[in-house]
Amino acid sequence: MKLVLIRHGESEWNKLNLFTGWTDVDLSKKGIEEANEAGILLKEKNFDFDICYTSYLKRAIDTLNIVLKQMDRQWLPVMKSWKLNERHYGALQGLNKAQTAKEYGEEQVKLWRRSFDVAPPALSIDDDRCPYKQQMYRTVDKNDLPYNESLKDTIKRTVPYFNDVIKKDMLNKKRVLIVAHGNSLRSLVKHFDNLTDEEIIDVNIPTGIPLIYEFDDDFNVLKKYYLGNQEEINKKINSVKNQTKNK
Repeated sequence: MKLVLIRHGESEWNKLNLFTGWTDVDLSKKGIEEANEAGILLKEKNFDFDICYTSYLKRAIDTLNIVLKQMDRQWLPVMKSWKLNERHYGALQGLNKAQTAKEYGEEQVKLWRRSFDVAPPALSIDDDRCPYKQQMYRTVDKNDLPYNESLKDTIKRTVPYFNDVIKKDMLNKKRVLIVAHGNSLRSLVKHFDNLTDEEIIDVNIPTGIPLIYEFDDDFNVLKKYYLGNQEEINKKINSVKNQTKNK
C-alpha cells in the first residue's frame, strides 16, 4: 500500500517567517509554484488517487486543488477535517520566529516548535484568534478546540483520525493523498516510523514535496522517500530547520 503526504506550499506567513498555526493565510507565489510542481511530478511518476484528505486551512486546501488540477483529477472526492490542521501555536501566532528566538532564546523556541510535549503560551479565552470564534469551526464542540498545542496534543487528534478514517480507506484498496501541514504530518511520521519523542525533534518536512510511504499489509513501513531532486529537497529541509536564525 502506498500513501502520499504533501505539506502545503509556502504560505505568505512562511515567507515572512511568522508562526502561523491555525491562522488561515494564503499561499505565496512560490507556494503556488511548489503546488504546481508537485502535481506535475506526481502525474509524471504515474501516481493516481481515489480519495484525498486535507485540513480546514486554505493553504492546504489550495495546494491540494492545484495538485489535482495538474493531475486532471479535480473530480476526486476530498475530505476535510480540522483534525489535520497545523499544530495550534497559541499566543505565538503572528510573531516572527527569529525575533521570538532573540527574545526567548533559540533553545526555548526550538522546544516550542519542535519538541514533543512543550506547548507554546496559550491564547486567552477572549482572544479573537480562538478557533471557537471562527466560522469554520462552528460545528466542532468548543471543548475540543485548543488554545495552544504541543506536538503530543496534535498527535492526539491526527493519529486517531488516520486510524479511524484514512486507514480504513487504504485497507479497502483506495489510493490516498493527504495534503496537510508541517506538524500534523510530523505527527503521522512519528507514528509510522515509531520515532521516539527525542527523534521527532529534528524531523523537518519541506513545503510542496511529495513524501511517499509504502506499507505492508500490517502497516509496517517498507519504504519512504521524497519525489524530486534530493539536493534541492535537502536544502528545503535545512531551510525549515534554520527558521529561527533567519531575519
